[in-house]
Amino acid sequence: MKFVDEYRDGKAAARYAALIARGVSRPWTLMEVCGGQTHAIVRFGIDQLLPEGVSLVHGPGCPVCVTPLEMIDKALEIAARPEVIFCSFGDMLRVPGSAGNLLGVRAKGGDVRVVYSPLDALQVARDNPSREVVFFAVGFETTAPANAMAAHQARLEGLRNFSLLVSQVLVPPAIEAILAAPGNRVQAFLAAGHVCAVMGIEQYEPLAARYRVPIVVTGFEPLDILQGVAMCVRQLERGEARLENQYARAVRRAGSLPAQALMREVFTVVPRRWRGIGEIPASGLALAPAYAGLDAERRFGPARAAAGARSGCIAGLGLPGSRKPVGCPAFGEHRTPRDARGRPRPPSRLLGFSPQIRFADRTASSPAAASRGRPAHARVRGRYRCGNLRCGCRARPPPSSPGWRRTRRGAAGCGDTSAARAGERATRAP
Repeated sequence: MKFVDEYRDGKAAARYAALIARGVSRPWTLMEVCGGQTHAIVRFGIDQLLPEGVSLVHGPGCPVCVTPLEMIDKALEIAARPEVIFCSFGDMLRVPGSAGNLLGVRAKGGDVRVVYSPLDALQVARDNPSREVVFFAVGFETTAPANAMAAHQARLEGLRNFSLLVSQVLVPPAIEAILAAPGNRVQAFLAAGHVCAVMGIEQYEPLAARYRVPIVVTGFEPLDILQGVAMCVRQLERGEARLENQYARAVRRAGSLPAQALMREVFTVVPRRWRGIGEIPASGLALAPAYAGLDAERRFGPARAAAGARSGCIAGLGLPGSRKPVGCPAFGEHRTPRDARGRPRPPSRLLGFSPQIRFADRTASSPAAASRGRPAHARVRGRYRCGNLRCGCRARPPPSSPGWRRTRRGAAGCGDTSAARAGERATRAP
């Protein structure tokens, strides 16, 4: 496909990886901010192309991952009302709240509908004037203009049965919170290109100057990410700290001025809680006073902090790079997609502080599995492969084979505790 295949060229990727390896003289820790970039890194094995000295820390991920528990619970409460049609993007339906998710509400009879645009939810409101239609407005700055347009259009048309449950978050305050965190080890950032296509890149310059870190606005294809890493490493090796734009084919310095103007009209900046992390000042958007009549929290009651929310997630420690997902006490044991703690990441976001990392990590095993003397394995696209450095096997045995143990969550262990292959990097599944 034109303008896609060119950025997935394997030979060019190998050249970039060699360029990065030649330029590294010491260990560096980089963070990719967006879950879409993390997905590409895992899908195309970019992390395996990088030299040992370059470590990637997976950032906040996506707004689905960081939407606070109390907001999910509020969505479940609203969606369960018989007079409500609850509209949402599809990736929110499986995000767990304190007691279930939106798919579960729909299974019990709630009218939960998947839409591809907030303007689709507006049309649902027009078609159902006797029912309340609520749109779950989540996202980084990328989705904010469309959500703002829906609110603006609803106000113009006087749609009284339409409202938005808003949980918009902003990227720069999250980056600043990471940089200011005690024990921060992140030395450079790959900023999200789609966010900068809307907001521009100027807001990142003060961060790069204040904290002396390189920030490279990066795209989402393999060559985009490798070039972004190369640009970060080059700055770090030279002792520079500035903002660069790798994603120049889509991102302009000023961003989209009409989109920004509409966002300023409809939204106001507020503190926002991030699931598994805590509250970050000035990191969210809420409806401005002029649009308060469209606020679902005013119409159905405010979201309240979930009582007795389970702890044990170390996502807040992982973002500064001081801890890895495999260091979480619940990793590979209690943290599953259906029973998440901290930040749950949807299946398309394969890495990060999420239950799904136990199916995607290729370089380490669960501490709990190691304590039992058997390695952790993962199932990818129906195949098993070992994620334990002490084993490294690539076998695909049937679950009933001797020495293998398969749990109901899909994990398997081959029983090989030999250290003969210790230190060898685990390979991708065939």
